[in-house]
Amino acid sequence: MHQAKKGNERHFGMKAHIGPDANSGLVHSLTGTAANVADITESEHLLHGDETEAYADAGYTGVAKRPEFQNSEVTWHVAEKRGKMKKMAEGPRKTLIVRRERVKAQIRAKVEHPFHVVKNLFRHRKVRYRGLSKNTAQLFTLFGLANLVLARKLNPSPCA
Repeated sequence: MHQAKKGNERHFGMKAHIGPDANSGLVHSLTGTAANVADITESEHLLHGDETEAYADAGYTGVAKRPEFQNSEVTWHVAEKRGKMKKMAEGPRKTLIVRRERVKAQIRAKVEHPFHVVKNLFRHRKVRYRGLSKNTAQLFTLFGLANLVLARKLNPSPCA
């Protein structure tokens, strides 16, 4: 694991990159990387292959230009960077783009639900320094259990 600087704050640890299903929100793929690894480098591992559209945050800017997606049929919807939005002049064009970004954000919000379960319900906010492979194995377990929690909310049992 490595450290990364975000703003003026240094963070030591790792990142969990997940690929959720569009309909159910369940996690179908997971990769654990060091904190200094860029999000865009893990983009090919987060797709299961049957996608036609993929929604991503601003950390994935330029993903459609990467060599692994040159002949892909996936249409990428990547969020605009906040600084670029702030620099735009007020007017009807900016209003339209802000609305479009809001729609993208509402679709991308499904990614946050498994993180909510892992961080808030399971209280897994910090990793212990045991190495990247052991912490990634723990994340596989936690996100697998998060899938069970989310699936239960999708299809509540008649006995409960």
